[in-house]
Amino acid sequence: MTDFALARRNMVDGQLRPNRVTNAALLAAVGELPRERFLPDGLKSVAYADDDVPLGSGRFMMEPMVLARLIQSLQPQPEDKALVAASGRGYGAAILAKLVNSVVAVENNADLAASAQQTLRDLRVANIQLVAGQPDQGVAASGPYDVILIEGAVQEVPHVIADQLAEGGRLATVLADPSGALGVAQLFVKQGGVTSGRPLFDAGTPLLPGFTPPPRFTF
Repeated sequence: MTDFALARRNMVDGQLRPNRVTNAALLAAVGELPRERFLPDGLKSVAYADDDVPLGSGRFMMEPMVLARLIQSLQPQPEDKALVAASGRGYGAAILAKLVNSVVAVENNADLAASAQQTLRDLRVANIQLVAGQPDQGVAASGPYDVILIEGAVQEVPHVIADQLAEGGRLATVLADPSGALGVAQLFVKQGGVTSGRPLFDAGTPLLPGFTPPPRFTF
């Protein structure tokens, strides 16, 4: 039988700390949250592997180190309101819920959303609002948001999501290379009404379905 508590400690000490995850509150949240509870029975044994975990339908639970570094880059504060787009089975939203005041999590896969709802209820995580909707649209009605996490890789950040950032807000995701090369984690910050981004680190995160950018016309 897998010792999940030991696997969780090993993940923190062997995957996160050596890869520049230093935020004490974040490390505590990851160390407390049972990642295996957010996976189906057949995948619990790989919950703490340093890789993306396939969930079916082209969806994945993000590699622990990549997810932790994205969340750390957001500099979440106790008073913040957060949005998680493509929240899947709820793991990333649950981590953020331990660091901020409230989280809105939007997901369009009914099976993943139902699993997230049950797990969050079982773990008594009460400050997450689960929304059934298209992740590439965000949830403008509940914004603006201090932090936004797109939980997967996209070719570009939809303007409709970036527009939901509050002034001074931060957005983190992985920008995938259309050629299939390694993607790059990016942090976007809204200052003076303008949102600009900077690269953080390389990441091989799989591309999220449903975030295909609109075609560009050439003349």
